[in-house]
Amino acid sequence: MKRKKFSKEFKAKAALEALKGNKTVNELAAEYEVHSTQINTWKKELQQGASDIFSRSKGQDVSGLEEEKSRLFKKIGRLKVEVDWLKKRPDISIKSGGKMRNDRRKLSRAKCRSAVRITEPKSFELLFGA
Repeated sequence: MKRKKFSKEFKAKAALEALKGNKTVNELAAEYEVHSTQINTWKKELQQGASDIFSRSKGQDVSGLEEEKSRLFKKIGRLKVEVDWLKKRPDISIKSGGKMRNDRRKLSRAKCRSAVRITEPKSFELLFGA
């Protein structure tokens, strides 16, 4: 049997009805077709989380989210540039985590060492200003 997933709106509606006390928990469980312990759990979660609604200011949350979003977009851009750069390098295999491919080209040891050195994170920081 597959588990049911309830929306947050459904949970809030059931928990608010339970908090009102107009109907018993068993009546609500029958009405919403869930187990009575589930309604009690949602009711407790609503009571515990209700104070958080008034404690945080919306302006601070939005600015924090915007900063996080900006930081993540910069990181995505930097990583895309790194991947594109690695794709252009025939002597480096992206699938092997930056290790040298053992293919027909038979690179010399000096070329292998320089290619491996380039894949170090410090080199990327110098090249891409991370």
